[in-house]
Amino acid sequence: MNRIALVIPTVDRLGGAEQQVLLLAKGLARRNWRVTIIALSGTGGVLPAELCLDRIDFLSLKMRKGLADPRGWWRFHRWFAQNKPDIVHAHLPHAAWFVRWSHLFASGCAVVDTVHTSATGTLGRKAGYRLSDWLTDTVTAVSAEAGQAYLAAGMVSRKHVVVLPNGIDTQTWRPDPTIRDVVRDELCLTDQFLWLAAGRLERVKDYPTLFRAFAAIRGSAQLVIAGTGALEPSLRRLANDLGIGKRVHFLGFVTDVRRWMQAADGFVLSSLWEGLSMGLLEAASCGLPAVATDVAGSREIILRDRTGFLATAGIVESLAAAMNRMAHTPKEVRYAMGNRARQRVVEHYDLEHILDRWESLYGELRERPAQRQLKQLRGV
Repeated sequence: MNRIALVIPTVDRLGGAEQQVLLLAKGLARRNWRVTIIALSGTGGVLPAELCLDRIDFLSLKMRKGLADPRGWWRFHRWFAQNKPDIVHAHLPHAAWFVRWSHLFASGCAVVDTVHTSATGTLGRKAGYRLSDWLTDTVTAVSAEAGQAYLAAGMVSRKHVVVLPNGIDTQTWRPDPTIRDVVRDELCLTDQFLWLAAGRLERVKDYPTLFRAFAAIRGSAQLVIAGTGALEPSLRRLANDLGIGKRVHFLGFVTDVRRWMQAADGFVLSSLWEGLSMGLLEAASCGLPAVATDVAGSREIILRDRTGFLATAGIVESLAAAMNRMAHTPKEVRYAMGNRARQRVVEHYDLEHILDRWESLYGELRERPAQRQLKQLRGV
């Protein structure tokens, strides 16, 4: 049985990267891989019990001082010696650095790490990637532009980078007209245009620009926001100051955002940067046309004017114009846009297809040491 460890800083908070790790873990487990999710810190809450039902192991290294906590390194190497995984796959910077430097003392496996954003970050992050690039076998990027950003910054070498996008279960995320009336009744909506935004309430999502754009568009549209974050109090105040407090609905943490995507008329993503938005993929898979900022990753998902509209990041007038255009697009045209959006996701981002690509990459990585050994024996 193939063994893999998926390493991530924490799963106590579930963002796009964490969601993708869970999908990858469950998909590989279905394909008879022995999967362990390893978190650098946190407890995972109720997640470990849920993972156990899918035959997925969970281990927290309980690191309380970041990468400077020696107990986490010791716990990992003890686990590694006992389990001897074929692949160790890290997600997000701290996990990537941890796995790379661990490779010095935990040999015999292939190491891969994934870049989930086009934002290259601080000088410290750049230095961390540059200094440890030689310790990884492959770096994957969730979008071409994310990979190019890290290449341009000198954070990864060209020989290491492979673009392998996020995947989504298109059979689970699909249109369902029967849900629409039920959900809209919860908000007492009749024919008002319903916008949905999903994502943590943090700076990168740029909700202030979204709120100002929403306040500027015509009509009596409603906006629902699925997500929590540190900026919620200030965003509530801003909505009231802009006079849209009664038309903006904060849903908080939503266990089933899918039903909102099946009920909404349009999805809106106002991010300042992205890697490859899971929310945008989920919306498209549900046949929901979108307005998104023209940033890396998003413009790889949206076909301009065919599956959605793009706006300049951080510019209220541009986002308002795109949202206004979507809201006043005839219903049958929006429906056709949504169908094209779903077809694009099915063709390029379906989870089973992405899992095939991961298994192919893992198989190639496992073969490399044997190929090198064979060449040495032959004197090549």
